[in-house]
Amino acid sequence: MKKYIALLLVLLFVVSCKEDKVEQKIPVKKVEPIRYDFGFKLNDFSVISDTIRKDDTFGSILQKQNLNGKQIYDVIAKVKDTFNVRIVRLGKPYTMLLSKDKSKRLQYFIYQPDQLTYYVIDFNDSIVKAKKKLKPVTFKRRTVAGELNGSLSETLKNEGVAASLSSKLTSVFKWSIDFFKSQKGDKFAVTFTERYINDTIYDGVDSLECAFFEYKGKKVYAFPFKQNPSDRKVDYYDEEGKALKNFFLKAPLKTINITSRFSKRRYHPVQKFFKPHNGTDYAAPHGTPIMSTANGIVELAGYSAGNGNHVKVKHDKTYSTQYLHMSKILVRKGQHVRQGQIIGKVGSTGLATGPHVCYRFWKNGKQVDALKLKLPNSAPMDKKNLPKFIAFMTPLKRELDSIAAIK
Repeated sequence: MKKYIALLLVLLFVVSCKEDKVEQKIPVKKVEPIRYDFGFKLNDFSVISDTIRKDDTFGSILQKQNLNGKQIYDVIAKVKDTFNVRIVRLGKPYTMLLSKDKSKRLQYFIYQPDQLTYYVIDFNDSIVKAKKKLKPVTFKRRTVAGELNGSLSETLKNEGVAASLSSKLTSVFKWSIDFFKSQKGDKFAVTFTERYINDTIYDGVDSLECAFFEYKGKKVYAFPFKQNPSDRKVDYYDEEGKALKNFFLKAPLKTINITSRFSKRRYHPVQKFFKPHNGTDYAAPHGTPIMSTANGIVELAGYSAGNGNHVKVKHDKTYSTQYLHMSKILVRKGQHVRQGQIIGKVGSTGLATGPHVCYRFWKNGKQVDALKLKLPNSAPMDKKNLPKFIAFMTPLKRELDSIAAIK
């Protein structure tokens, strides 16, 4: 009996080993991960991804997919209203989706001029079609706080923030803070949104929600608010609803090169005699953009023998400004303009010896020296908007203060 039991155990062991060997011989099939991009399931195609190389053209790329000259000409003609083949640039990526069968027929051509935009040319139907599309964009809100350690841009970089946020902050606070005089250890906090393409590809800072900077021992806050919902741009206010920016820019040009100041008696370089000069001359190359120094309505836009091409803007009941000797006028009478909006180009029309803009300033109907005038802050918030602003600002301020306290 013992012999039979032993023999049975041996047989069971042998059979078990054989089964193990059989199991080991069964190949494990790898599952291809499903991939999506441009709205396509890429697994359904043979995919060719490349970038535009030197001497590549849209036509030469299609030739490699066995399209002849007439076919390429017809494709270009059919898609020209949506996809101009001249926009194809060196180094830009493109993708071709081919059928998986033996023919490897081109079904879609996709060109990406930038991270967000792409063009899809569909070869599947008898009528070739092109569409311009945008990749899905998501926005993520973020708040950071810290202390200045070097420049503002360097400090933000150490916090893992894109450099573009630094320029946004500088633009908002430039009337209230001299960042060149900021000191190491000055505190700040900022809430902003960042863009992500396809929820994963970082695409930079989108907007500034609120911020504060500690400057000379005081916190200067900035909260965006539209007094008029139809306004395209927002203005920034402190926690009390006071505007951060000045009513007027310091000059109508971005670079300041004063060649002649306001004077009661100046020798005119063209007329060759002494006369009052009721403005400030800023020299700049021909064609340099001229900005309106404040919000307002264009009162005059035209030409005269002395002033050349000129524009006059009425800002309110008290102030008006004028811009002379333009090479080109870019606004019309009655048009609303915003502070910093380009209203013309520097020239030398009228009585002028070289390209410049003569900037004239009126207060209560009298021409005055803008450089000596104490200019007002931007228009105060309307009292009827203040409760709405306070309700909007309060939770944002609480958030900034709380994260700064943690830091």
